[in-house]
Amino acid sequence: MSTYKKINVLPYDSKWPLLFEAEEKCIREALGTSCIEVHHIGSTSVPKLSAKQDLDICLVIDRLANSVNLEKIGYVFKGEINILFRNFFSKNTLDSKVNLHVVERGHNFVNLNLCFRDYLRSHEDTRMAYQELKLTLAADPFNFERVEGRFPRYTLEKNKFIKETLKKAGYNACGAVHCTHFDEWETVKVFRQKYFFDNAPIADPHTWTFNHKDHAHIVYYKGVVLVGYAHIEFWPDQCAAMRIMVIDEPYRKQGFGGKLLNLCERWLKEKGCKRLHMESFAHAYNFYKKNGFIEMPFTPPEGYADPREIAMGKVL
Repeated sequence: MSTYKKINVLPYDSKWPLLFEAEEKCIREALGTSCIEVHHIGSTSVPKLSAKQDLDICLVIDRLANSVNLEKIGYVFKGEINILFRNFFSKNTLDSKVNLHVVERGHNFVNLNLCFRDYLRSHEDTRMAYQELKLTLAADPFNFERVEGRFPRYTLEKNKFIKETLKKAGYNACGAVHCTHFDEWETVKVFRQKYFFDNAPIADPHTWTFNHKDHAHIVYYKGVVLVGYAHIEFWPDQCAAMRIMVIDEPYRKQGFGGKLLNLCERWLKEKGCKRLHMESFAHAYNFYKKNGFIEMPFTPPEGYADPREIAMGKVL
């Protein structure tokens, strides 16, 4: 028998929108003019849909730094979790647990969640199919377990259905997340083997970085399609190295490389990094030069540099 916390999927409760309205009022009062939009998202926001009792709220704020004021009304900051430029907070109330997702204006998280919510609200067949999936997953204790200590299988197993629904709904925005889902890891492995090991029969020797605190693995989506990937290593002295950055071949020369690089640079700067280094192959040299990198010799912490590559760097 699983020792993990049981997941209870309950029949829709008409009090859920009322709980949201009360929480929205508290949030707006706490943040004042910093608050731009507050949206009820997740399953409790869809009438007639069974759901966990957790209340999910998306808050659009003027600056992420101002979200610290939410602690005054009982919210506990949990970190970024798996979505770049998203602050996640939680709060336990007498009636429910509140999951608060805080982003700045223009973040794709808003469009994605509203698109999924509104499609379920207007398509009964999809809503009922989603409910059946949730009830089936919640009935199996195996799905209560967390995969590698991250997310319950219950959450991960819904991923395919959510993507299919978003595709039907016409969702097509771009965004970056930390590689988390097992489908994402499989795609990352394919990208690494195909583009950096030349489809060689040898196994990727660096998969140990997938669960290492000094390494970040970021995937980039166009709609529900994973089109890009970046592997970043954190070095001492507020430096980082772009170990791998790649856009899948069918999506090249469409601006995705520059967008992914820009997101990574912004994210690293937010984390306190001052310089970003890389070793570029000759065919990518002009791309990085165009994006502000210059030739900059450096010695990696492990003391190894590939003589086939050009050492480059950029001040963030």
